[in-house]
Amino acid sequence: MNELTHVNEEGAAHMVDVGSKSITERVAKATSTLETRSDVLQLLQKAADKKGDVLATARIAGIMAAKRCSDLIPLCHPLALTGVSVDFEVCEEKGSIRITTECKVNGNTGVEMEALTAASVAALTLYDMCKAVDPGMVINATHLLEKKGGKRGHWQFDDANGV
Repeated sequence: MNELTHVNEEGAAHMVDVGSKSITERVAKATSTLETRSDVLQLLQKAADKKGDVLATARIAGIMAAKRCSDLIPLCHPLALTGVSVDFEVCEEKGSIRITTECKVNGNTGVEMEALTAASVAALTLYDMCKAVDPGMVINATHLLEKKGGKRGHWQFDDANGV
């Protein structure tokens, strides 16, 4: 498929009609990485930050974001998600926190945007809660890792892309 699905024949943005698509289980995984200093990572791991358990707060923010994706991304369909997970991998050697999200739905459209939104908002929440200690943090490498279900079936990110 080599066309923009959210643009009609006249070139106008529109919401894709998914009414004729099969209802199947659809799963998407996404990631985002927050780069910071090792002292910030130590604060997070000790839950010593003044605002409380930062990772738990970022997890809840990511879940809430997935549930509200259609309110944030104009042409996304509202979905009745059946599951959302947000996990963190703290790597002191790299000075980073890798966020991995997974969204599931039994529906007629995919959940890629929900997984990406969850990863993005979790990263932004980490940034917000740690910016007083390190305003120079960088959020990067936000991308889809994998999707399953639907007409195209299984797709997985190829690390050879250099991300």
